[in-house]
Amino acid sequence: MSLQEHVAAAFQEKFGTAPPLMVRAPGRVNLIGEHTDYNDGFVLPMAIDREICLALRPRDDDQVSVHSLDFEETAVFQLTSLQNTNSGWAEYLKGVAWALQENGYALRGWEGVMAGDVPKGAGLSSSAALELATARAFQQVSGFAWDAPQMAKLSQLAENKWVGVNCGIMDQMISAAGEAGHALLIDCRSLVTQSVPLPPTLDGSETAVVILDTTTRRGLVDSAYNERRQQCEAAAAFFGVKALRDVSITEFLEAADQLDPLTQRRAKHVITENLRTLNAAKAMQNADAALLGQLMNESHVSMRDDFEITNDELNVMVAAAQSQPACFGARMTGGGFGGCAVALVHGEMVDAFVTAVKQQYQQQTSLTPKIYVCQPSDGASVVSSS
Repeated sequence: MSLQEHVAAAFQEKFGTAPPLMVRAPGRVNLIGEHTDYNDGFVLPMAIDREICLALRPRDDDQVSVHSLDFEETAVFQLTSLQNTNSGWAEYLKGVAWALQENGYALRGWEGVMAGDVPKGAGLSSSAALELATARAFQQVSGFAWDAPQMAKLSQLAENKWVGVNCGIMDQMISAAGEAGHALLIDCRSLVTQSVPLPPTLDGSETAVVILDTTTRRGLVDSAYNERRQQCEAAAAFFGVKALRDVSITEFLEAADQLDPLTQRRAKHVITENLRTLNAAKAMQNADAALLGQLMNESHVSMRDDFEITNDELNVMVAAAQSQPACFGARMTGGGFGGCAVALVHGEMVDAFVTAVKQQYQQQTSLTPKIYVCQPSDGASVVSSS
């Protein structure tokens, strides 16, 4: 039974009728462009074929009631008296309702059932998927127009101000605006996006994106993250610009030796990563899987040596992936210090790739990885409405 069938069946059981409405929103993986978002730079994520799914029906009052099959809990709240009670997953729904109402949207209540298959805590943005599925639900029952960038911004506002997580715009933007078969080049300053196709192999086969979860989780890395941000801001101030996105590679090379070695390495990563991300988008447009893979490999080296955000397990995983004949390239993805790597792989050799990487990683770390083969999917959408 598919996730959507599972959710529809649970709705039928709870309410005694088939759901009149079903919406979904995907998780994401970032192919390249790491720690560039808060430097006003470029990122290249894709929505994945794992999602949060919501079956629902409108109510005649201002109550929202949602049963989560994953948490086996029901959240109930009133749109006219929203309160943050630190109640876990429910706060994401409340936060989206709050952000929409704060920005002039008139909302109607609804009730439903939800479940998801985006792995939690793996850095694949299950939270953004939940926010955008919620925004889609409100849009459907309340009857306002769907504007993907605006819904992404309001979902980010919900996460920043209601939930209290200081994330950039990338996760919400790709969950809102993803396109099947494509990744999305996002300019984090202007929010202009450009969809770019996943490149085929030389023999015309499809490529697959494989997410390699090390099963290590970053501990208390807020301080490390904030430290990286401060180092990037110090470098931008040295160059007299708003953000490192405004420093060309030539300007950097001319003045690099005037920076202290640590700040120099941090700035080098961001400036070269922006270039790699733009070149990766061009490689994809030119159907050049080999070049995309090479840029992913170079990105990992930069994160390991210059930005220093990998860990031993990530380095072992990436090396294991890169050593396979089916692999075009692999890199750490996400915030760092644990979590996942991502690899671009020949579509017809995926099974052998997965088996070999799993075995190699287990031998070297004694950990069992989780591996997900993904195809790029559409952003938040309506599955069915009667």
